[in-house]
Amino acid sequence: MLTLSDLKVGIFFVMEDDPWQVLDAKFVKMAQRTGHLEAKIRNLRTGIVLTRSFKQADKFGEADLSHIRANFVFSHREKYVFAEAGNPKQRIELSQEHVGDTKFYLTPNLTVDILRFEDAILGIQLPPKVDLRVTEAPPWAKGDTATGGTKTVMTESGLSVRTPHFIETGATIKVNTKTGEYVGRVEK
Repeated sequence: MLTLSDLKVGIFFVMEDDPWQVLDAKFVKMAQRTGHLEAKIRNLRTGIVLTRSFKQADKFGEADLSHIRANFVFSHREKYVFAEAGNPKQRIELSQEHVGDTKFYLTPNLTVDILRFEDAILGIQLPPKVDLRVTEAPPWAKGDTATGGTKTVMTESGLSVRTPHFIETGATIKVNTKTGEYVGRVEK
């Protein structure tokens, strides 16, 4: 059983027979009252994000999640195919609802973790940063300071990213998978 002090960012727990993940948590104490935990949590089955208050006496079950290490192979007609890392013949096919917006970060041979709860696939976890190739980059006009030194480029996966002006078509950039922001240029 998990207690209130165990609910930290990234922890998985069971509440009302559903698996949840803690996205943000802070302890709040008001004058002469017992404190409570304000937590932003996400239901792993439905994807709903809630902000909820938990009292000191609340107890939670641990979510028995299994992680399957897999490599992304290809996508076709909103089906995404992965091969288990240790056994490439074992294929896992996921639908658009399982993948969601993480599809913009999937590139061939990218290693991900597929989350499973009670034999049901919940979704995938990406690495913190991925490398994406730029397919469209508008030209930069010297002296253009109105845009703050950035421009929007299109990547191979269809993700739009704000980058510095020196990024050109064909370059490979590193992108943060949590925020979708440009991190740096990948040198070849």
